[in-house]
Amino acid sequence: MKETIVRYKERTAFGQCCPQAVLFDMDGVLINSMPNHAVAWQRSMATFDIRMTAADAYATEGARGIDTIRQMVKAQKALDITLDEAQRMYDVKARMFAALPRAEVMDGACELMEQIHRDGLQICVVTGSGQRPLINRLTTDFAPFVDEQHIITAYDVSRGKPHPDPYLMGMRRCGVEPWQTIVVENAPLGVRAGHAAKAFTIGVNTGPLPPEMLADAGADLVLGSMRELCTRWDELKNAMMAAG
Repeated sequence: MKETIVRYKERTAFGQCCPQAVLFDMDGVLINSMPNHAVAWQRSMATFDIRMTAADAYATEGARGIDTIRQMVKAQKALDITLDEAQRMYDVKARMFAALPRAEVMDGACELMEQIHRDGLQICVVTGSGQRPLINRLTTDFAPFVDEQHIITAYDVSRGKPHPDPYLMGMRRCGVEPWQTIVVENAPLGVRAGHAAKAFTIGVNTGPLPPEMLADAGADLVLGSMRELCTRWDELKNAMMAAG
């Protein structure tokens, strides 16, 4: 773990690494919702004659839904649709998602937040989602660790992941610098956003993508599950504190 921290300090040129906040993605990190998202994406886009596979859903995870839709329409129909048109299509996807069975909280997520809270670090959720039912779950399923003021959604930024903007906004909400921040992501676009924001970025491989995709996207550390991160939290925290 020490070598991992050293490499992070080398890539960012920061002279220190002292975590004060942990910024979590939501889908596939805190809530095991990606299988449902994949189904809803495929079904909803088919109603607009847009082909979207489960692999597409996972590959574009983390981006704002309206941005994904505009890109798919451009690629398949050579049309530049407006944000309002994309939002109407996204609303169909959101309704189909809401009709699916309730996704479970990711194993290890609550216990991990308990440890982070115990250690005095702030917790913030930074999601590319704009689906209110899921976002509302954050303040109930993860109470008392998450509140409305520490949730960044797709509608809080004009540039979503893989741009660093969502995570930079999360840092501002917490009043911390990049070298004081840990980002936890499960998707390449989200990892790229955390990396670009110069946070220590953990890729947690909870989906079907090969772990190399998270490493190639810039993850400083790749783990196999949220449970593994929960188990190794003290090891990571102590290594970062020792590195100064």
